[in-house]
Amino acid sequence: MIQLPQRLELLTDLYELTMAASYFDNELFSPATFSLFIRKYPQDRAYFVAVGQEDVLDLLAQFQFSEDDLAFLDQTGIFSDEFLQFLKDLRFTGNVRAIPEGRIFFANEPILEISAPIIEAQIMETIVINTIHLQTMVASKAARCFHAADGRPLVDFSLRRTHGIDAGLKVARSSYIAGFTGTSNVLAGKLYGIPIFGTMAHSFISSFSDEVEAFRAFARTFPKKTLLLIDTYDTIKGAYNAITVAREMAQRGENLLGVRLDSGDLSHLSKEVRKILDESGLEDVQIFASSGLDEFEITEIIKGNGMIDAFGVGTKLGVSADAPYLDIVYKIVQYNGRPVKKLSSGKVTLAGEKQVFRKTGDDGMFIEDIVGVWGEEINDRKPLLKLVMQGGKRLEKRAPVDAIRQRFLNDFSALAPRYKRLKSPDLFPVRLSDRLQALQKDRFE
Repeated sequence: MIQLPQRLELLTDLYELTMAASYFDNELFSPATFSLFIRKYPQDRAYFVAVGQEDVLDLLAQFQFSEDDLAFLDQTGIFSDEFLQFLKDLRFTGNVRAIPEGRIFFANEPILEISAPIIEAQIMETIVINTIHLQTMVASKAARCFHAADGRPLVDFSLRRTHGIDAGLKVARSSYIAGFTGTSNVLAGKLYGIPIFGTMAHSFISSFSDEVEAFRAFARTFPKKTLLLIDTYDTIKGAYNAITVAREMAQRGENLLGVRLDSGDLSHLSKEVRKILDESGLEDVQIFASSGLDEFEITEIIKGNGMIDAFGVGTKLGVSADAPYLDIVYKIVQYNGRPVKKLSSGKVTLAGEKQVFRKTGDDGMFIEDIVGVWGEEINDRKPLLKLVMQGGKRLEKRAPVDAIRQRFLNDFSALAPRYKRLKSPDLFPVRLSDRLQALQKDRFE
């Protein structure tokens, strides 16, 4: 079995290092600023949720090539001894300005900007994109599920089908930030302090000769957390078996918390099961549903008056099935004090270090964003990007995940419903400040 490295300095594209080597040979060491942003929305999307910045700051603060890293680079025969010695002593000494995790942002707004000697800033490109891309993509998907659920709890069930171990952990954290109640991922619960949920699979039911005996066994083991999966054989019969066990639990002073549906027409079945439970005096028993759900299925279930109290969302969340990638890029916008930009067709960038200003109404709702120049001030607008790292040192401790989650909840409640629509949402107004527009014209026209 290959042991994954503890350090990630070589988790990069080779061209980051070959560019760095040429910068070194040509004595290009001046400060550069790179901006990370998403060019355009996936279909039917109109906002993003910023997640991943905290991990980026940790990576930058710890950046240092190991002896093993340097030995590997040496044996490739690509790099000079002088450059490898330079890498041995390399640390990140720059500044980072970022939108705080959990905040809502929009296309072509910088998520973060890194200012550092050009080799330092360039080498960070791949790991920064990789780190923020997945987490922002999943958080944005989770926010759509959160909106569709309309107050019903959601649990991340995606671990077994996420694209790797690290992805499974990051999906759990990102979805929790974006409104989910918790996760089935036990390690994520330990690492991030996220509530964990889970009961049984169909294999547990099938291991017993009789469904009701399986229910009884589980209730004996977990008398305070009994939630029964009732669709292994026949959902309606399973509901009656759950009622039998619920009555037995009541005689012991215990309560059945809920039943779970994991197949079939969830809207129709939930209504049938709800009726059966209510007629048996079990109005407090909740119905939990899973099975290939995301924001679209949740919406259909609710429109169909499905009687679901909470949802488990798995595969389609973990891989952001309808939008499995974002057009996220990391582009140089200033070098040695000189604003620079890319002019390639369809991929033009904005020169200069930037800030994003947000206008809100008296009711607290978001009205408009302006992308401006870093350091400028615009009346009645709140700047979103904060200086979070200076001279290679974090300026604040890592924020608690619940504080980040609350930040999302505050922002999401301030975003009007027309921007949250799952189909054909309105685009939130974002424009450039006069100063930023002038910078583009003065330098490049």
